[in-house]
Amino acid sequence: MPSARLSVVVTRRLPEPVEARMRDLFDVTLREDDAPMSREELARAMREADVIVPTLSDRIDAGLIAQASDRLKLIANYGAGVDHIDVNTARQHGILVSNTPGVLTDDTADMTMALILSVTRRLPEGLARMQSGEWQGWSPTALLGGRVAGRRLGILGMGRIGQAVAKRAAAFGMQVHYHNRRRLRPEIEEEHEATYWESLDQMVARMDVLSINCPHTPSTFHLMNARRLKLMKPEAVIVNTSRGEVIDENALTRMLRAGEIAGAGLDVYEHGTEINPRLRELKNVVLLPHMGSATVEGRIEMGEKVIINIKTFDDGHRPPDQVVPAML
Repeated sequence: MPSARLSVVVTRRLPEPVEARMRDLFDVTLREDDAPMSREELARAMREADVIVPTLSDRIDAGLIAQASDRLKLIANYGAGVDHIDVNTARQHGILVSNTPGVLTDDTADMTMALILSVTRRLPEGLARMQSGEWQGWSPTALLGGRVAGRRLGILGMGRIGQAVAKRAAAFGMQVHYHNRRRLRPEIEEEHEATYWESLDQMVARMDVLSINCPHTPSTFHLMNARRLKLMKPEAVIVNTSRGEVIDENALTRMLRAGEIAGAGLDVYEHGTEINPRLRELKNVVLLPHMGSATVEGRIEMGEKVIINIKTFDDGHRPPDQVVPAML
């Protein structure tokens, strides 16, 4: 007799090709609408399934994990970041955690450059003027932005995405600098013509553009706090496509309003969808709805990685993208 298929619960709508493949392989319960699951629904899924496939909108903390049945053996996260999952507690309960690293590198790096250009060249202001019908024609002094070529770009977090940002920035003629938990190998620095700064404070004080590309961990929470933000040059720009918690959003808002920082491009926010309302009012800020990874190709590749992780686990092997506490 064939063995019973794994019971898999997916917490959000996924691209149709991914859902179709899951139907073929597993006893899968798919989400009918795209609303996040309630805590009660998540708890029920963790009691009834062998595998759950959450996204960053699902907070799987110690309390939820404590309600899981012995049946749950894998949390196959749809996404690279796992700061919404208590990996330590899951491990203590014998539950594996996997993620989908690497597939969104180029998409997120593209969006980082898009935000840098949007802020420095004032694209939203131009768009708003066109949509309102206020534009009266070309003027020598209208909507003057700044040239990115020659500017110093400081990358905070020089992992896969940070290096992809460096590659794109170099093509625009920017000077690449970086701060990282560990210095890169000399050959990688040479490849990106990147200058390493051991002191984050010293780097921040000298950059024209600062790009946040590090994960959210206890050590990076408010890494860009009020004190460090005040080190930035008044004409500098900050861009964040990583995690909102890395920046003290209220401090950033105050400084942008006061003209102490020239502009910001944000795709992520400290409190999820609860964005500081004063931030929305500023013309020198570009706000996006966490769309850095929003390409059809990227989202399908994420789903394929999830499926590979589940299938490998079902075959009795360690998921290729297993996350362990030591990695965090």
